[in-house]
Amino acid sequence: MYKLKYYQLSLLKTDWKSGISVFLVALPLCLGIALASGAPLFAGLLSGIIAGIVVTLLSGSEISVSGPAAGLTVIVATAIKDLGSYQGFLVAVILAGFLQIALGYLKAGRFSAYFPESVIKGMLVAIGMVIILKQIPHALGDDQDYEGEFEFEQSSDNQNTITELIRSVIDFNDGAVLIAITCLALLIVWDFASKKNITFFKLFPSSLAAVLMGVGINELYKLYAPTLYLGNSPIHMVSIPIFKNLNDFSKALVFPDFSFLTNPQIYSIAITLAVVASLESLLSLEAGDSIDPQKRISSSDKELIAQGVGNTLAGFLGGLPVTSVVVRTSANVYSGAKTRMSSLVHGFLLLASVFLIPSLMNKIPLSALAAILLMVGYKLAKPSIFFKVYKEGYDQYIPFAVTVLVIIFKDLLFGIFIGTFVGLLFVVFTNFRSVISVVRDGNNVLIKFNKDISFLNKPRIKNILMDLKEGDDVFIDGSRANFIDHDIYTMLYDFKRSSKARGIELTFKKVNRKIQGDINQYEADVETLH
Repeated sequence: MYKLKYYQLSLLKTDWKSGISVFLVALPLCLGIALASGAPLFAGLLSGIIAGIVVTLLSGSEISVSGPAAGLTVIVATAIKDLGSYQGFLVAVILAGFLQIALGYLKAGRFSAYFPESVIKGMLVAIGMVIILKQIPHALGDDQDYEGEFEFEQSSDNQNTITELIRSVIDFNDGAVLIAITCLALLIVWDFASKKNITFFKLFPSSLAAVLMGVGINELYKLYAPTLYLGNSPIHMVSIPIFKNLNDFSKALVFPDFSFLTNPQIYSIAITLAVVASLESLLSLEAGDSIDPQKRISSSDKELIAQGVGNTLAGFLGGLPVTSVVVRTSANVYSGAKTRMSSLVHGFLLLASVFLIPSLMNKIPLSALAAILLMVGYKLAKPSIFFKVYKEGYDQYIPFAVTVLVIIFKDLLFGIFIGTFVGLLFVVFTNFRSVISVVRDGNNVLIKFNKDISFLNKPRIKNILMDLKEGDDVFIDGSRANFIDHDIYTMLYDFKRSSKARGIELTFKKVNRKIQGDINQYEADVETLH
């Protein structure tokens, strides 16, 4: 009862506004991703509705928002082409959903905790920068590429992010530019006024104001400046399929063809979808937790189950596979969402846009929505974030910077894995440095093993022993090392045998292995040893 009241208060206070903002961000993405995947446009909207309502209710997070994901478009498009049937592909989506549910019950969500914080920060900043780079063309009226395309290499037109930017700057649309600039200026002013606690600006959602402004300007074009009017070309506008009656709607629904269960390709596609969708969801969950003002910790296992249920339902009803999505989640947080009610509002608004007001939705210029996404991108990639991470040290900044660059110039998952690998290299390097400590006081030298020693520490120990000088009195303390690798033990034994000839006094404390025993008592067969 308390929980229900909490959600009601949050919905009435803030979540209805943030739900509208997320809806306006999600709407073009659902359509664009469906277009890029080679699926029916309605499939993208259907997945957005399922994710917004069903996944939200089951989610392990209060602020995560799910929907069809740009990161799956290449996999989906290739699968549909290889199978030669969208109905067959839906069977793979259902199987992927079952696999995700199983992963959730097997507690596989714990693996999300292994991604370093520097990499998660880099992912958020990179996505912010990609949003900006990808939305500038839409703000300039270059709408040839679908909304939601985040890879550097653009499969739709064989351009890339940089060449697309150049093309859009050279050949921009005056009407779209004016709408984008006006809406962006409105959003900046609105944000400033809201921070000054001016009541109206705090109560009314800025994204809705920007969209209304964009629609208004475009309608004025129609009356007074027809050459600037964007509605003459659907490419510049939101384009929701319009159902005139129930018959049209029934024709739009696509159901799975279970005869494809005999096709071995179905199972490899399902596994690929399950793994990639789960990774994207877990990464988005970690990212959402990192920017959540209340610093809540989401249940990754519960999230996997929620995503699995969503994908199973999407497959049965003809939708695209869904994941938790960083762009929608970020828009949700930065628009002031407090609970899952915001995502639920966005789901019901997607439902209403399809069945109640599609004609009105189709009056929204993409340049107006680009202004909203540009603001989201800026908030994710503020310059202050770079300075903050830089001050945390090179072991944080370098994995962060690598993640940012690889995501921008390649794609999300590749950037995450490369950034994590670089982060692990720093962990290994730091660990190597801290395993062994050396203190010299004149000719007295203390070599201390602070933890277990493996063969990976061999180069450092070798250099330390080589640097010892004639007349040194060396004390090697292995009392903190529960395990000493055979290679290290052998090296120390060799050094022990040759130390007197070099004029070095050597003392060992608790340097031992289970088989060979204490190095002070160990006498190896020299021929066998070498």
